Amino acid sequence: MRAAVIGSGAWGTAFAKVLGDAGSEVTIRARRETVAAEIRERHGNEGSLPGIRLSPRVTATTDLAEAVDGAELIAIAVPSQTLRANLADWAGFFRRDATVVSLMKGIELGTLKRMSEVIVETAGVAPDRVVVVSGPNLAPEIAAEQPTATVVACTDEDRARQVQHALATPYFRPYTSDDVLGCELGGATKNVIALAYGMASAIGLGDNTKASLITRGLAETARLGVALGADPLTFAGLAGLGDLVASCSSPLARNRMFGEHLGRGESLEQAQAATRQTAEGVKSCLSIRDLARSHGVEMPIVEQVEKVCHEGADPRVAVKLLMTREMKPE
Repeated sequence: MRAAVIGSGAWGTAFAKVLGDAGSEVTIRARRETVAAEIRERHGNEGSLPGIRLSPRVTATTDLAEAVDGAELIAIAVPSQTLRANLADWAGFFRRDATVVSLMKGIELGTLKRMSEVIVETAGVAPDRVVVVSGPNLAPEIAAEQPTATVVACTDEDRARQVQHALATPYFRPYTSDDVLGCELGGATKNVIALAYGMASAIGLGDNTKASLITRGLAETARLGVALGADPLTFAGLAGLGDLVASCSSPLARNRMFGEHLGRGESLEQAQAATRQTAEGVKSCLSIRDLARSHGVEMPIVEQVEKVCHEGADPRVAVKLLMTREMKPE
């Protein structure tokens, strides 16, 4: 398969590695020529994935038209809140029959749309051509070929299977699903819960607290998912619980680490400067909160994360407010 990956960060590069190792010819579209040249000439991307060697089947360019020329599969790995503006410029270069793979995990501010919906609306791509990849997929571990599994979700089951086969390697095991909504919602909301987990870790709270955050965070996610029409079983799988556990427990997870900085009393600006990475949950907590409110769904952890991130609330006060909510059945 001829494939393109738009985005040369850690996840985009790791995904290109998987495609190349599975047998595809892959071109990464990088923004900076220095990165593209390093991938072409040295088969690596030290700025994003230190010490990782890419297959000779993986190359790179800064020219979008060149990257996607003839590509049957086009994967997009850019910050979720930049997708709409970028797609307006990119869509005209895509093959009309290409499969578009969303590697992003977020809910768009303002419109409250999922990334697959933004792709359909902005790029004029039919919904059954959009595939979502989601799961416990920490890029450095995948690039190091540590075994993991993921979910490939599409409303077209044949297309999902095609992408599944294009990604299957001895270290990367894809499963198919037709629940695009559930997979995207799980991926977006886990970023917010991971921020809360990081805050709790920095405050010095123990494993009982952290287990409670994961469990109740999953309950919030499933509650919203069911209200929107997702399959509740999705949230018990790789794109739900699996992704949530990885993002909360790993020091490689950027949202968890960002949350730790906030838990130590740092501002958003200080945390951003310290991590030097995009923590999708910081913006998604606003859109997920609004999405939940619009459907009458209670998401108290998301509400408190938003208050810490955007209203200056003390993380310790946020925990106290969560613990003193009205008693109710689980």
